[in-house]
Amino acid sequence: MSAAKNGGGSGASRARAGAGGASGARTPGPPAGPGPAQARPLTPGRVALYVLLLVLGVLVAPAGALVQAAWFPGGLLLALLGLGGLFYGGARASGTAAGVLLPGAAWLVTVFLLLSDERPEGDFLFGAGLGSYLFLLGGIVVAVICATATQLRATGARPGRVGG
Repeated sequence: MSAAKNGGGSGASRARAGAGGASGARTPGPPAGPGPAQARPLTPGRVALYVLLLVLGVLVAPAGALVQAAWFPGGLLLALLGLGGLFYGGARASGTAAGVLLPGAAWLVTVFLLLSDERPEGDFLFGAGLGSYLFLLGGIVVAVICATATQLRATGARPGRVGG
Protein backbone atom coordinates (compact mmCIF):
# COMPACT_ATOMS: atom_id res chain seq x y z
CA MET A 1 0.00 0.00 0.00
CA SER A 2 2.82 2.40 0.71
CA ALA A 3 4.37 1.54 -2.66
CA ALA A 4 1.20 2.72 -4.37
CA LYS A 5 1.32 6.05 -2.52
CA ASN A 6 4.94 6.66 -3.53
CA GLY A 7 4.22 6.18 -7.18
CA GLY A 8 5.40 2.65 -7.73
CA GLY A 9 8.12 1.06 -5.66
CA SER A 10 11.63 1.16 -7.11
CA GLY A 11 11.16 4.11 -9.46
CA ALA A 12 10.47 6.47 -6.58
CA SER A 13 13.49 5.30 -4.60
CA ARG A 14 15.72 5.88 -7.63
CA ALA A 15 14.33 9.39 -8.02
CA ARG A 16 15.08 10.15 -4.40
CA ALA A 17 18.60 8.72 -4.64
CA GLY A 18 19.37 10.74 -7.78
CA ALA A 19 18.04 14.01 -6.40
CA GLY A 20 21.53 15.10 -5.38
CA GLY A 21 22.58 15.80 -8.97
CA ALA A 22 23.44 13.92 -12.11
CA SER A 23 26.83 12.71 -10.95
CA GLY A 24 25.78 12.08 -7.35
CA ALA A 25 28.91 13.85 -6.10
CA ARG A 26 28.71 15.75 -2.86
CA THR A 27 29.49 19.41 -2.86
CA PRO A 28 31.84 20.35 -0.05
CA GLY A 29 30.75 22.94 2.46
CA PRO A 30 32.57 26.17 3.09
CA PRO A 31 36.02 25.86 4.70
CA ALA A 32 36.18 25.96 8.50
CA GLY A 33 38.40 29.05 8.57
CA PRO A 34 40.28 31.35 6.26
CA GLY A 35 42.35 29.37 3.82
CA PRO A 36 45.73 30.26 2.40
CA ALA A 37 44.13 32.78 0.03
CA GLN A 38 42.34 34.51 2.92
CA ALA A 39 45.11 35.45 5.34
CA ARG A 40 44.08 36.56 8.81
CA PRO A 41 44.81 40.20 9.62
CA LEU A 42 47.96 40.97 11.58
CA THR A 43 46.71 42.65 14.75
CA PRO A 44 48.78 43.73 17.77
CA GLY A 45 47.39 40.79 19.72
CA ARG A 46 48.44 38.35 17.01
CA VAL A 47 51.93 39.89 16.89
CA ALA A 48 52.21 39.53 20.67
CA LEU A 49 51.13 35.88 20.39
CA TYR A 50 53.77 35.22 17.72
CA VAL A 51 56.48 36.86 19.82
CA LEU A 52 55.40 34.76 22.82
CA LEU A 53 55.55 31.60 20.69
CA LEU A 54 59.05 32.52 19.50
CA VAL A 55 60.25 33.02 23.08
CA LEU A 56 58.65 29.75 24.19
CA GLY A 57 60.31 27.93 21.29
CA VAL A 58 63.69 29.24 22.42
CA LEU A 59 63.02 28.30 26.07
CA VAL A 60 61.71 24.80 25.37
CA ALA A 61 64.91 23.85 23.51
CA PRO A 62 67.35 23.89 26.46
CA ALA A 63 64.66 22.62 28.85
CA GLY A 64 64.00 19.63 26.62
CA ALA A 65 67.71 19.03 26.12
CA LEU A 66 68.29 18.88 29.87
CA VAL A 67 65.19 16.80 30.67
CA GLN A 68 65.82 14.19 27.98
CA ALA A 69 69.37 13.70 29.21
CA ALA A 70 68.41 13.51 32.89
CA TRP A 71 65.85 10.67 32.73
CA PHE A 72 66.48 8.86 29.48
CA PRO A 73 63.34 7.06 28.44
CA GLY A 74 60.83 9.09 30.44
CA GLY A 75 62.64 12.40 30.01
CA LEU A 76 62.74 11.99 26.24
CA LEU A 77 59.00 11.37 26.14
CA LEU A 78 58.38 14.32 28.46
CA ALA A 79 60.51 16.61 26.28
CA LEU A 80 58.73 15.50 23.09
CA LEU A 81 55.33 15.91 24.75
CA GLY A 82 56.34 19.43 25.78
CA LEU A 83 57.26 20.20 22.18
CA GLY A 84 54.00 18.73 20.95
CA GLY A 85 52.08 20.81 23.46
CA LEU A 86 53.86 23.98 22.37
CA PHE A 87 53.33 23.33 18.66
CA TYR A 88 49.73 22.16 18.95
CA GLY A 89 48.87 24.92 21.41
CA GLY A 90 50.43 27.52 19.12
CA ALA A 91 48.39 26.23 16.19
CA ARG A 92 45.16 26.28 18.19
CA ALA A 93 45.83 29.69 19.72
CA SER A 94 46.69 31.40 16.44
CA GLY A 95 44.48 29.35 14.12
CA THR A 96 47.20 29.45 11.47
CA ALA A 97 50.21 27.40 10.46
CA ALA A 98 52.43 30.23 11.74
CA GLY A 99 51.49 29.10 15.24
CA VAL A 100 53.50 25.93 14.58
CA LEU A 101 56.15 27.31 12.25
CA LEU A 102 57.37 30.17 14.46
CA PRO A 103 58.04 28.16 17.63
CA GLY A 104 59.30 25.28 15.48
CA ALA A 105 61.81 27.51 13.73
CA ALA A 106 62.87 29.09 17.03
CA TRP A 107 63.34 25.63 18.56
CA LEU A 108 65.25 24.37 15.54
CA VAL A 109 67.61 27.34 15.42
CA THR A 110 68.19 27.17 19.16
CA VAL A 111 68.84 23.44 19.22
CA PHE A 112 70.97 23.11 16.13
CA LEU A 113 72.90 26.36 16.07
CA LEU A 114 73.20 27.42 19.68
CA LEU A 115 73.02 24.27 21.80
CA SER A 116 74.84 21.83 19.51
CA ASP A 117 77.86 24.10 19.12
CA GLU A 118 80.95 23.21 21.10
CA ARG A 119 82.17 25.90 23.47
CA PRO A 120 85.85 26.91 23.76
CA GLU A 121 86.05 24.99 27.04
CA GLY A 122 85.16 21.82 25.16
CA ASP A 123 81.74 21.22 26.69
CA PHE A 124 78.31 21.43 25.12
CA LEU A 125 74.73 20.81 26.18
CA PHE A 126 74.03 17.76 24.03
CA GLY A 127 75.90 14.55 24.55
CA ALA A 128 76.58 12.17 21.70
CA GLY A 129 73.96 9.60 22.59
CA LEU A 130 70.81 8.00 21.29
CA GLY A 131 68.56 10.22 23.43
CA SER A 132 69.97 13.43 21.96
CA TYR A 133 69.50 12.25 18.40
CA LEU A 134 65.98 11.03 19.14
CA PHE A 135 65.15 14.41 20.69
CA LEU A 136 66.42 16.28 17.63
CA LEU A 137 64.72 14.02 15.10
CA GLY A 138 61.56 13.59 17.20
CA GLY A 139 61.17 17.36 17.60
CA ILE A 140 61.30 17.83 13.85
CA VAL A 141 58.76 15.04 13.33
CA VAL A 142 56.40 16.51 15.95
CA ALA A 143 56.62 19.94 14.30
CA VAL A 144 55.85 18.48 10.86
CA ILE A 145 52.88 16.50 12.22
CA CYS A 146 51.41 19.55 13.94
CA ALA A 147 51.94 21.77 10.88
CA THR A 148 50.31 19.18 8.61
CA ALA A 149 47.33 18.79 10.92
CA THR A 150 46.93 22.58 10.97
CA GLN A 151 46.94 22.73 7.17
CA LEU A 152 44.31 19.98 6.90
CA ARG A 153 42.09 21.79 9.38
CA ALA A 154 42.52 25.11 7.52
CA THR A 155 41.48 23.66 4.16
CA GLY A 156 38.29 22.22 5.62
CA ALA A 157 39.22 18.61 4.89
CA ARG A 158 36.78 16.29 6.62
CA PRO A 159 37.75 12.87 7.92
CA GLY A 160 35.91 10.02 6.28
CA ARG A 161 36.02 7.32 3.68
CA VAL A 162 37.71 7.82 0.37
CA GLY A 163 35.24 7.59 -2.48
CA GLY A 164 32.26 7.21 -0.16
